[in-house]
Amino acid sequence: MSTERDFTEFYLATYRRLVGQLFVLTGSRHDAEELAQEAFSRALLRWAKISGYEAPEAWVRRVAFHLAFSRRRKALRGAHALLRLGTSRTHHDDGSDSVAVVEALRAVPVRHRRALVLHYVVDLPVRDVAAELGVPENTVKTWLRRGRQQLQAALLDDTTPTDALLLHLRP
Repeated sequence: MSTERDFTEFYLATYRRLVGQLFVLTGSRHDAEELAQEAFSRALLRWAKISGYEAPEAWVRRVAFHLAFSRRRKALRGAHALLRLGTSRTHHDDGSDSVAVVEALRAVPVRHRRALVLHYVVDLPVRDVAAELGVPENTVKTWLRRGRQQLQAALLDDTTPTDALLLHLRP
C-alpha cells in the first residue's frame, strides 16, 4: 500500500471508525472530525512509510489521540489564565450529539478514558492497549477497572453495567 489510491481506500475504510472513537473521547462530533482530518493529513505526508506498518490505523489513531490531548491541555491552560484574570467562560453543549455515556466519560480521568475507548470502542485486547499506550498490561487493567468504576459513579441512576454501555458506543 503505497500509492495515492491505496491511501484513499485506507481513508475511506477507517475514517468513520476513527471519528466515532474520537467522538467518544472528546464528546464533540465537530472536534472528532477535525482531529481525524488532521491525523489523516499527517498520515498522507508519511504514507510511504506508514503503509508498511502492521497497523497503519493504530498510527493514525495515536496521532489523533495525541492531538486531542494536546488541544485539551491548551484549553485547560487558557481556562486557568482566564480564571487568573477573573473572566468567566461558559460552556455551550450541543445536545444533538451528546449521549449520557459520553457526558459521563468527561468525569473520568484522561488516562482511564483513553484505555476505556481503546478497549471497548476500538475493541483492542488489553495487550494491544498496553502496547499503544506504552504501559504494562496490569496498568491497563487497573485503568480499565478504575475507569469503569468512575463511569458508573458518573452515571448514578443507570444500573446497566458499564461494559455494556461502552460497547454501545462502537461506531
